Amino acid sequence: MESFVSSESSKKKQQIVIDEEKGLVFSSEKDLLDHFSADIKSLERSFLEWRSQSDFNEEESLKYENNLTDTLDEPDEVWIDDETLPGKTLTIFLKEFESEEEAEDRGLFHVAVTYMTGDIPSFIYLHFPTNDLHLVEKYQVGKLIYDRFIAQAPEGAIEGDALIEEDQLALGLYGAMLKVRVESDIPIERFIEYAQYREASIEDADEIWRSNDSMGNVLVSFVKDLADEGEKGVWYIVVTVEDAPSNSHALLFSFPTNDEGLVERYRHGENLQAEEVIQESSH
Repeated sequence: MESFVSSESSKKKQQIVIDEEKGLVFSSEKDLLDHFSADIKSLERSFLEWRSQSDFNEEESLKYENNLTDTLDEPDEVWIDDETLPGKTLTIFLKEFESEEEAEDRGLFHVAVTYMTGDIPSFIYLHFPTNDLHLVEKYQVGKLIYDRFIAQAPEGAIEGDALIEEDQLALGLYGAMLKVRVESDIPIERFIEYAQYREASIEDADEIWRSNDSMGNVLVSFVKDLADEGEKGVWYIVVTVEDAPSNSHALLFSFPTNDEGLVERYRHGENLQAEEVIQESSH
């Protein structure tokens, strides 16, 4: 009886379990690779087609093998791709590393294309280092489900804000705004619900105010009353910093408010006409 238990235990240990629920349990590494071989070859063909001649060759790539662990554990982005392999879902992990290359234009990125079991990458179809941002962009496909910069940004930050990039001017001004908000104002977690009004608030602002802060930055605030949008008693404010030579503006942060007292804090300095302002996307 003991011999039987020992034999069964040994057999189970030799199995490679990828996704037991879907029957992806293999008796050997060969069986595992045979099962995924067609998908691996398809992904490798695309990779080889897209890779530039100036990218890392196979020998150079070997010294970056260890970057795979950090890419999976602490990615910059995670994408869900349901299109590349029909009927199958790929999860793509991307991470940028500090490059040791002297040339400033040679970055260092790592890409891992995986099969996920729950929230665990249980099989790696393909992974590689690259110095080519254009190649990385080929793998930014499908749905972005994790962005480290957004995840680590202050609550209420919206994609496109300089807050996402941890800009110190934006962080300081945003923090100051949060301190003077009244408790009855729109909850921070609901800021994203009003993000649709940001572009209109810039392009069709009711008021535009320019002022200088104590550090010499030229701040321009766009204020829009959302009453015509069906949001009576709500304003949307976009705060930008002006580049004097070009008279263009980089987006720092934006937010909705139902507190007219807070709106008044942004009505100071010089009142501008909308046509005087040129907008630029962000930092």
